[in-house]
Amino acid sequence: MKLSASFYILLIFLTSLCSCNGQPKRNAQTPLPSQSQGIVGGGCDGCELMYIGMPKNIASVDTSAGWTEKGQKLLITGTVYKLGGKIPAPDVIIYYWQTDADGYYSPVEGMDPRARRHGYLRGWVKTDEKGQYAIYTIRPAPYPKDVMPAHIHTAIKEPNIADEYYIDEFVFDDDPLLLPAWKKNPPENRGGSGRLRVMISDDLQIAESNIVLGLNIPNYPK
Repeated sequence: MKLSASFYILLIFLTSLCSCNGQPKRNAQTPLPSQSQGIVGGGCDGCELMYIGMPKNIASVDTSAGWTEKGQKLLITGTVYKLGGKIPAPDVIIYYWQTDADGYYSPVEGMDPRARRHGYLRGWVKTDEKGQYAIYTIRPAPYPKDVMPAHIHTAIKEPNIADEYYIDEFVFDDDPLLLPAWKKNPPENRGGSGRLRVMISDDLQIAESNIVLGLNIPNYPK
């Protein structure tokens, strides 16, 4: 029996499907995601802005521009440890940026236009010889009309690693938006948990956050 050309075309098509289980083959020339290209942390959208306006000399204690403005005063303090969580890590830069008391990353006149999307409530601390740091700021508000919990973004720059990388955002355990958000998108625990347990001293809220360098960070050197 003579088979038609269309039959052979159909046979070749079905064979190709079976050979790759119905999945398209990946082109060998297609670049892999950045996480697989050796970038410590797998890349970080916005972390590069930490270098804009970075002071030449960074202290272990910083007071944000919002400290004297409206909002709940907040002190975040803690220790940064080397991978393993036992040895304190000195000279580690923590860059933070956050919303204001109304939930906006508000720019101010005169700030570098490249950093405007992080707003004016941003700053840096560098851990001291004991790996300790402290940030005096105000508690951020959630984004208006959003279900994302209030948070403070954080990025890390270690002295002996070329790439900056992000760690879990600082969030607040008394925020009613936190648990529903975590049920949908569980935290990555990059650098440890960013969940802050807030204590109150007069009109100041105090929270501790210890950070472990390299914990759950892709491509981190062992």
